[in-house]
Amino acid sequence: MNISVQKINSLGIEKQPKDTKVVVAMSGGVDSSTVAGLMKKEGYEVIGVTLKLYDDTKKSKESRQCCAGQDILDAKRVSQQLNIQHRILYYQKNFKRDVIESFIDSYVAGETPIPCVQCNQTVKFRDLYDYAKELKADALITGHYVSRIQKNGKAELYRAADLKRDQSYFLFATTQKQLDFLRFPLGKMDKNETRKVALQLNLNVADKPDSQDICFVPGGNYAAVIKKYRPKSFKTGDILNINGDVIGKHEGIINYTVGQRKGIKVPHSEPLYVVDIDAVQNKVVVGTREALSIKKIYLKDLNLLSDVEKYNENLFIKVRSTGKLIKAKIKLENTQAEVVLEENELGISPGQACVFYSKDRIGDKVLGGGWITKTSNKYLST
Repeated sequence: MNISVQKINSLGIEKQPKDTKVVVAMSGGVDSSTVAGLMKKEGYEVIGVTLKLYDDTKKSKESRQCCAGQDILDAKRVSQQLNIQHRILYYQKNFKRDVIESFIDSYVAGETPIPCVQCNQTVKFRDLYDYAKELKADALITGHYVSRIQKNGKAELYRAADLKRDQSYFLFATTQKQLDFLRFPLGKMDKNETRKVALQLNLNVADKPDSQDICFVPGGNYAAVIKKYRPKSFKTGDILNINGDVIGKHEGIINYTVGQRKGIKVPHSEPLYVVDIDAVQNKVVVGTREALSIKKIYLKDLNLLSDVEKYNENLFIKVRSTGKLIKAKIKLENTQAEVVLEENELGISPGQACVFYSKDRIGDKVLGGGWITKTSNKYLST
C-alpha cells in the first residue's frame, strides 16, 4: 500500500506551493518587493496588494515616505516584472479616521503617539487581513523584520535576527488570530541579505532608499499637520518647574514631547527637559535630567499573546522602538496594567507603547503590550 505524505511548504502550510495562495502587502520598498519575489520564485500563487492611505501632495520622486505616489508605482512595476497579480486598495478614509485623527488627538492631549503601530493595528492587519480572507488566501505575507515561530499549533512572535532592523515593537497589537495567518519571511535575514536577494531577483528597487518619514508627515513636521487639522490647538500657556513655579511661556503644547531638551527657551543653570505635559491646564513642566527617571508605567488597551504575569521573573519591556530591553514586573487588571521598572529609564512619554518580552532559548519572545497612559517618578505624583 502506498502512503503519500503531504509535505509542509516553506510557510508551514500543508499544501504544495502551487496550490497555496498568498497575499503580499507591497509598499513599493525593497523589503516587501523582495518578499513578493521570493514567494513567486518558490512557486506560490502570489497576489500583491498595495494600500493607498493618503493623498500625497509632494512630487513623487522626491518623497521618502511609505505608501506615497512613487511607492505605488514601484509596487506595480515590481508586480509586472514578477508577473504576479497586483491590486491597489484605496483606504484613505480608513487611514484618516483610524491613524491620522488618532495621531492628532494624541498630540493635542499632550501625548507622543506612534502612528506606525496604529497603522499596523488597523488598516494593515485588520482591514488587509479581512481582504486577504475574502480572497481565500492561505496567508498574508509582509516584509517586516520579525520572527514568527510555530510551536504546538500556535504561532509565536519573536524579535528578528537582525536586532537593528527588528520591528516587533510596532507589531505588539497583532492578535493571535492575525498572527496565525501572517508570515514574515525576512525574520531571519538582515538588510544586506535582503538587498542581495533583490539584486539576484533583478528587482529595480534593490537600491531604493528606505522610507524615513511618517507617511502623512513630510519632513517630520508634525506641527504643520496638526495646524492644518486643528489650528486652535496652538494656545499659549505656562512653563512650570517641578515645584509648580511659572518660569516661562510656551506657544502650544503640541510643540513639546516628554524628554525634549531643545526649544524650551527658558534660561537655567542646568539643562532643562520636558518632564510632563498637562493638556487640560495647557501647561508644560520642565526639570533637570534626573526628573525624567521613571519608576512606574501605567498602561491601557492591552493586547496579550501570553500569560504575562507568569513571566514576571523573566520579564522585559521596551518603551521605544530603538530602545533597550528593560527588566520589569507587571500587575494586570483587565485591559490595564501597572509596570514597575527594575532598571533606570528616562523620559517615557504617555502615548507610546510598552511592549513585553521574555527571553528563552530561541530568542526574545513578544508577550504583547499596551499603551502608556501615565508614568510616575520621585518628583511627580501619579
